[in-house]
Amino acid sequence: MHTVGTFSPASIEAARERYEAAGSAAQTVVREVAKAMAFDRDEYDDRVTSDVVETARDALFASMLEVTVGSREEFEEWRESADGEVTTVGHESVDHVVWHAGPDGNAVAATFQDEEDAAVATLRRQAFGRLYREIV
Repeated sequence: MHTVGTFSPASIEAARERYEAAGSAAQTVVREVAKAMAFDRDEYDDRVTSDVVETARDALFASMLEVTVGSREEFEEWRESADGEVTTVGHESVDHVVWHAGPDGNAVAATFQDEEDAAVATLRRQAFGRLYREIV
């Protein structure tokens, strides 16, 4: 069992603070990507909307979430001690699980067989959508 990522908010307030802090980084990333794509001023103004920057912020926040990667047995052991609701996506007959518990105790998990990186990315999107979108 191991973890990937750098951030596992201990509270809803900590999640909100990290999400807010990701705002300026998202703006910088979007601006630099638009520059690399050679957007002129008019195209930039037309295409780079607040929704684009918000999507970048969501993705940055989610990409930093700490995720635990383990065997099905390790996940089941952890789940027995989990306090909140755990939503699991994927097939129950595969060998590995990735999971993330939010600050309110609820958690999401995704099963996988071989593609750990893909499972982690999927899980982070699930975690943002199910655990954080409404609170940040």
